[in-house]
Amino acid sequence: MSKKIEAATKRLTKAIKKHSEVVGASSVTLKKAQRAAVEIQEAAIAYALIVQEKTGIETPFPNLWNSGLEASTITSLISERDALVKKSGSKNK
Repeated sequence: MSKKIEAATKRLTKAIKKHSEVVGASSVTLKKAQRAAVEIQEAAIAYALIVQEKTGIETPFPNLWNSGLEASTITSLISERDALVKKSGSKNK
């Protein structure tokens, strides 16, 4: 397994475990639950981006991208990001 994918998997697993501990406690505070949920979302997005970068396979979490932006805008932003990554990668060689 790729080291980046493995690290992202560990981060996502840790975030899910933390969330389950927070919401499974005898008293649940909304603020802690929301914070733990955001950690899951951030870890899932990071995982999806790393998988896409490594394999070209689209995200296994399609609903995470529901940012209110149109699909064409998201596609454009992803293309711009990929071009910048590619450009910075070629400078480092």
